[in-house]
Formats: sequence, C-alpha cells, structure tokens
Amino acid sequence: MVTLRLSQDVDADAFLADDPLALLVGMLLDQQFPMERAFGAPWLLATRMGVSRLDAAAIAAFDQEEFAALFATPPALHRYPQSMAGRVQSLASTLLDAYDGDTARLWTTAVSGAELLTRVRALPGFGEQKARIFVALLGKQFGVRPEGWREAAGAYGEDGSRRSVADVTGPETLQAVREFKKAAKAKAKEAAR
Repeated sequence: MVTLRLSQDVDADAFLADDPLALLVGMLLDQQFPMERAFGAPWLLATRMGVSRLDAAAIAAFDQEEFAALFATPPALHRYPQSMAGRVQSLASTLLDAYDGDTARLWTTAVSGAELLTRVRALPGFGEQKARIFVALLGKQFGVRPEGWREAAGAYGEDGSRRSVADVTGPETLQAVREFKKAAKAKAKEAAR
C-alpha cells in the first residue's frame, strides 16, 4: 500500500491511500483551502457518514441539504461547505455515469497520459491545472504511469519538483511546495504591475 502524507494525519492519509474516491474528493477540495485540510476532509466525511469507504452511489443519492450539513458541521470540510458539497455530489454522479461508480477505473483503464488527462479534465471541478496536478499525483505517488503521463502532467510531472500536492511526501516537502506557491504568486503579482 502507498504511504501518503498529504493531510499530515496518519488516519486520513491511510484512508486516501486506500480509497480512490477519497483521493479524488481530496483533490477536488484542494482550492481556496489549506491543502492538509482538503485532503483530510474525505476521512472526516466518511466518519460523519458512518462508512469505512466513500461510495459514489451513496453520495450521489444523499439528500443535498443533509449532505451540505455534513460539510458545514464544525470543523467545516471546506471554506465553502455548501458549494463544495454540491460539487462532490456532482463528481459522484459523473463517476456513476462514466465508470459505474468505480473511481479507480478513471485511471486504471486509461491507455495513455493524454487520455488520463482528458478524463480527469472532464470531471466537475477539475480545470486544466488541477487535472495536470492529479495526473502528476497519480504518477509520482501511486505509480500510475501510462505512456506520456509526465508530458500530460506538464511541469507538475517533473522529477524532483516542489510545485504541488503531487510532490508532498512529508512536512518538509509541504513547506517547500508552500514556498514555491508563495514565490509564484509574488512573481505573478509583480508581473501584473
């Protein structure tokens, strides 16, 4: 089994490593919210739902208001709990329609990095950058490496980079990724002047 350090919590990281839907939900939630909390949220969600694994059918069928309440209960699972609860349910519905609810099929049946990127990019809440980061995460930490995966991941697939969650393997790399993002943001702000 893969050992992850994305949430910096042993139980939550073990859950991510074992549950493909949890990993995908964590990636979806990783925006405008601290990375560790985003990737810790699927474990908290499962705990609140009283389940040992997340299930796309169960999430898609959940009453929307009750599901949003699970997200809003302190500690909230995201900065925007209602909106992100809706996105998670939309993601679950898409996985049901496209992969019969078997999240791992998203990547285990992709024959190339380009196909994998196209599939991830087609998911609700996954734009170009997030899709490339997820392809890099799968390649770097899960060994999901269809031909051309590094090219599909772009700069996020570079060996030894410290750009994104794909490169987080512990507290030190988490800090390095934060420093990279901070520097990139400052550079962009300076260029906009």
